[in-house]
Amino acid sequence: MDDSLLVPVDGSDPAKAALKRALDIAADTGATVHVLHVVPTNESRLLRFGDRDIDILEEEGEAIVDRARSAATERNVPVVDHIIQGEPQEKILAYGESHSVDCIIMGAHGRHGLEEYILGSTTERVVHQSSVPVMTVRAGEDVTQSYPYRSVLVPTDDSDHARAALELGSTIAARHDSVLHLLFVADELPETIDPRSTQLSAEIKESAHEVLQDAADRTELSEESIVTAVKAGSVPHVITSYAESTPTDLIVMGTHGWTGLDRYLLGSFTERVIRTSPVPVLTTSLPKNESRS
Repeated sequence: MDDSLLVPVDGSDPAKAALKRALDIAADTGATVHVLHVVPTNESRLLRFGDRDIDILEEEGEAIVDRARSAATERNVPVVDHIIQGEPQEKILAYGESHSVDCIIMGAHGRHGLEEYILGSTTERVVHQSSVPVMTVRAGEDVTQSYPYRSVLVPTDDSDHARAALELGSTIAARHDSVLHLLFVADELPETIDPRSTQLSAEIKESAHEVLQDAADRTELSEESIVTAVKAGSVPHVITSYAESTPTDLIVMGTHGWTGLDRYLLGSFTERVIRTSPVPVLTTSLPKNESRS
C-alpha cells in the first residue's frame, strides 16, 4: 500500500486531473497526499510573466495550494502542502526523495498544444529521472479516469525495464482484482514483416508469444485474469490504440526498454504514449518489491 503521494500543482487542467487521481487513490489506500507548488525562478520562465514578480507568483501559488488542500479535506484525505522556489523538475525530484514519497502523480499535456512537443518538459524529465514510479494524467474529453482499475495494460518486450513494469502492473492488477493485458508490439521494421503478406513473420510471432508466456508466468495471477496480444506497427500508436479499443484504465510501462532500439531521446516510446494515452500512464525504471498505486 502507498503511504505517500506527491502531486505537483500549477492550476492547469492536467494538474487538476492528477490531483483528482491522487485523491481517489489516497481515499482508497489511506495515503497522505503531498501537494507541491513550485514557483519557477529561472530567468526564461520569469520572462513569460512580464512585470509580475515573485511575490505575485507566490500569492497565486498559495491560492492554487489552498484549493488543492480544500479538495483533499472534502475527501478526508491527509494532506501536506508546500510552496517552494526553483526549477520545477529539480524541486519535484528533490522533494520526492527527501520526503520518501512512494509515487509522483503529475499532469501531462494532451494531444493538442505546443507545450506537449517541447523537448525536456518538466513532466518528461521527472519521468526519466525519478527513482520512484511516476503516474502521468492527461485532461480532456478523450481521457478516461476510472478508479479502481478494472483493466491494466502492460506493454512488454522482455527488457529489464519492461519486467519492472510487469512486476508493478501485475501487483496493481492483483490488488484491484482486475484483468491484466500483456501486449507485445513488433515495431514496424522491415525484418519483422513477411514481405509476401505484410504480416508478422512466423519467427517473430513465435518469439512474441514466448515473451508473453514468460511474462504471464512471472505473475501470480490466474490464467483467466490475463489477456495476451501480439500487434505490429508503430509502438506508441499501437499501445494507445489498444488502450482505446480495449477497456483499459491504466497503462504501466518502463521508462526505457524496447530491446535493441535507442528510444531515450525526443519522441521516445514512453514519452509519446504519455502525450497521447487515453488513460493514466504509470512509469517505472527500477524493480519494485512493494505495491504501488
